[in-house]
Amino acid sequence: MKDKVYILEDDASISGLVKVALEMNGVDCRAFATCREFMSALGEGLPEVALLDVMLPDGNGFEVLRSVKAKYPSVCCIMLSALGKEEDKVNGLNLGADDYVSKPFSVLELTARVNAALRRLRRSSQLVCGELRLDGDTMTAYLGESKLDLNRKEFELLKYFMENAGRVLTRETLLTEIWGYEAGETRTLDNHVARLRKMGISNLETVFGVGYKLNN
Repeated sequence: MKDKVYILEDDASISGLVKVALEMNGVDCRAFATCREFMSALGEGLPEVALLDVMLPDGNGFEVLRSVKAKYPSVCCIMLSALGKEEDKVNGLNLGADDYVSKPFSVLELTARVNAALRRLRRSSQLVCGELRLDGDTMTAYLGESKLDLNRKEFELLKYFMENAGRVLTRETLLTEIWGYEAGETRTLDNHVARLRKMGISNLETVFGVGYKLNN
């Protein structure tokens, strides 16, 4: 079965170019010009990856992102937007975006980012670290006998910590590996770490001036 990508973009020239590029890489694509059409299609079947414009004729891509992550957290969402300021990227990432690509963008780079997202989704793993257990196939995690209620980014962050347990991970590494975001803004990361700690993950240590470490 082919990987499936949905494109929500009202500029037909952009969506057409992206669709052709991805289909040349063996990805099944569908393009939508309105939020209504896009959300209706999700009710019929889910893609692995969704590419979301922000400024749309019948709504806002950030609101679409919020709705998708609430209803279908397994869908990887990449924002495509002319809003390229740091605060716009931070807003999208905090709402659950898996990546953020500013317009104008290179179609080759976007294709590479989509392929990287698809590779991450195909990975399966069973990880154990102390009382923490994580199942990459079902995207579930447990602390002792309690199932953790994680959104996609929290899950990916915890998985990365567990894969690198005992290592000090810099803020820059975590932002790049989990969000594909290399700028210095770290509120997104800090907020996600704070939520993991509130769930009872007490062995997540702050290494001041550097980053974080998950202790075994």
